[in-house]
Amino acid sequence: MRNDVESLDEFDALLGSIGTLAGVFVQSVDLTRRSSVLRGADVAGAIFLGCKLRPTDASHLSRAGALVFPRLPDLPFDAYRPALYSPDELYHGLERGYSATTDATIFAWSQHQLRPGDLGADLAAALHDHAISEALGQIVADVDPQQIVGIMGGHAQRRGTGPYRASAHLAHGLAEAGVLVLSGGGPGAMEAANLGASFTGTAHELDDAVDALASAAGWSDDLTAWARSAQQVRAAYPCRRLSLGIPTWFYGHEPPNLFAAGIAKYFINALREDILLRLCRGGLVYLPGAAGTVQEVFQAVTPNYYAAAEEAVVPLVLVGAEFWTETVPAWPLLHALAAGRPMAERIHLVDSVQDAFAALRATGTS
Repeated sequence: MRNDVESLDEFDALLGSIGTLAGVFVQSVDLTRRSSVLRGADVAGAIFLGCKLRPTDASHLSRAGALVFPRLPDLPFDAYRPALYSPDELYHGLERGYSATTDATIFAWSQHQLRPGDLGADLAAALHDHAISEALGQIVADVDPQQIVGIMGGHAQRRGTGPYRASAHLAHGLAEAGVLVLSGGGPGAMEAANLGASFTGTAHELDDAVDALASAAGWSDDLTAWARSAQQVRAAYPCRRLSLGIPTWFYGHEPPNLFAAGIAKYFINALREDILLRLCRGGLVYLPGAAGTVQEVFQAVTPNYYAAAEEAVVPLVLVGAEFWTETVPAWPLLHALAAGRPMAERIHLVDSVQDAFAALRATGTS
């Protein structure tokens, strides 16, 4: 078992408990006031990721058998961060407008620095995304994979509408049944999913919260007002249950929603998509969406198509028969691919979120 240290208190407690730093993994901790400890402890095989160290201590650690990854300068983010983002962290500075937030600042960095050939920026983004994956893995490690469900859908779904309300109630019902709900972490259907999943009040109170959000119905109308209204709803209503959002700065125009308690935000969208879909072993629900949602449908179909047994197939539920057969006809192709394969019994086309919930329950989720 690996000993991970992510704070100074954890560092002191671990050293006091086992008396050595050999093989310990220390991540993004300020150790400038622990020089004597670092020089007196066995550090063979230890890894120090982005820790704040005195130059002489860093040299000593390397000579003593530790691996030291230095802090990267001039970044608006911690490339070795030990935890997921919180909504408050990403929206720090919102009182001055969205453009002043941490989220907007990091996106601006990605637009200017993540260019072909900039190895320093590429390395920083890759290290950051690895750290996010590690933090996400720690959160879901003790959760039954069959009790993790993803709700996917378009960012254009406006607050206060029937589809938004239905999405929130679907997530609320799943969370009440003990399911951990994940979303793509953005606005629209994704926000509705995180709102419903995090909500610990009654269904009637959830309707009231949706009504309150409708005063700033669309994030593209006024992003600052959209985010502030979410802050107000979080303060006024019980949004205390864990749900996770997994967004990306790749879609820079698409802000993270504020109802996911933990936000695993990535630079590399392909990695983000793979992890999001791979975690949701209990099923994936697809609400109407555009290109990103369609991509997520068929990215999930590929491992299902090649699964050797039905038990290995992740249930897929598409909500909205007219949408998925006529507007965006993904269902006929999906149905054709499934013919004669184990996945045929694990894909569903339904017309309501109530039917989606029932389809998931029939597969053993919740």
